Amino acid sequence: MSQDLHPASIEVSNGEGILEIDWSDGHHSEYSLFGLRKNCPCVLCRGGHGNMNTFDRSLFFVEPTQHVEIEDIKQVGNHAIKIFWNDGHSNGMYQWESLRELCPCKQCYPEQE
Repeated sequence: MSQDLHPASIEVSNGEGILEIDWSDGHHSEYSLFGLRKNCPCVLCRGGHGNMNTFDRSLFFVEPTQHVEIEDIKQVGNHAIKIFWNDGHSNGMYQWESLRELCPCKQCYPEQE
């Protein structure tokens, strides 16, 4: 991924359960909030340091088993965002590179059903 690739805009729709990112290269990504929460990159959610940077894109396509909302988003430096979830969790830093690699669109993830 290019060093200068970054979000041009980030929009949250708690009602639709989606976080949308328009990237600086013109690509558009839509992530289900449930999938993002289940793919939280923090060490606690990943189950230890050995599982860091292991994510499951298929979670963006399952029926949510719980209602999740984003209460706030803060940018962390020039490389990530920190999401404050309605369940009180806010430990994960979602790096631009990881978010782009997780993009669940048909172009980025043709294996989707």
